[in-house]
Amino acid sequence: MIKYTLQCDKAHQFDSWFQNAAAFDKLAGAGMVQCAACGSTEVSKSLMAPALPTKGNVTIPKAPLGKIKEEVEANSDYVGLSFAKEARDMHEGIIPERAIYGEANAKEAKKLIDDGVPVLPLPFIPSKKAN
Repeated sequence: MIKYTLQCDKAHQFDSWFQNAAAFDKLAGAGMVQCAACGSTEVSKSLMAPALPTKGNVTIPKAPLGKIKEEVEANSDYVGLSFAKEARDMHEGIIPERAIYGEANAKEAKKLIDDGVPVLPLPFIPSKKAN
């Protein structure tokens, strides 16, 4: 959806929403966009200032990291520094699959990703200490 400030041939301004820019062009070209004040169908887009967030009006939603951390730690096995080996062994079928989390350095993590091992970084520091 896109919001345009529109202006008719009598200088009335009003806002309207459209599915996309092409939808506005099609509807306006067919005379189906009317001025909210006078009903004129001679309507064009008016100059608009973009709605930019300012420091005072930005609300950044906070992810429930505490909940994510709680779920991961309650439902996964912590394998510490052996994470890369455990993840690779599961991927290759050497050991049974299970939910794990642990620690890997950047080189180990990149190698896992490059080899197609499905891993994701955690958005938190595990409560447990490395083994």
